[in-house]
Amino acid sequence: MAFYENVFIARQDISTAQVETMAAQFTDIIKGQGGEVTKTENWGLRNLTYRIKKNKKGHYVLLNITAEGGAVAELERNMRINEDILRYMTVRVEALEEGPSVMLQNKNREDRPRREGDRFDRGDRFDRGDRGDRGDRGDRRPRDRDDSTGETE
Repeated sequence: MAFYENVFIARQDISTAQVETMAAQFTDIIKGQGGEVTKTENWGLRNLTYRIKKNKKGHYVLLNITAEGGAVAELERNMRINEDILRYMTVRVEALEEGPSVMLQNKNREDRPRREGDRFDRGDRFDRGDRGDRGDRGDRRPRDRDDSTGETE
């Protein structure tokens, strides 16, 4: 049996529960063909780089699959038929990754402790705070216009 990674993007207007149900259906298809889905990761609702079928966002899901080529062909056939799937891609890999994928690791970056010298921690040079009192800005109207007609003198 070969190893495959399959990522599919579902429409933005379906719920997360529907996406999980769809992933379970695809898992059943693989199991019905004699394969196995070793990992399912829901990457959540993410922005698309460009619009696909009038959608700006999509639910991303990763499936790690151990199966024969016929099972993957049947999976892709079902994804092509499903109207809720915007795009899918299946790639044959030498070995399946253990643990969370790179996408989930990047998602957890916000939880890491901040380092000194990190972005926007560089002192006054990148201060995003109040710029203080800017003083009286004076009369902002153009000086050479007549107020009654709006024409220049």
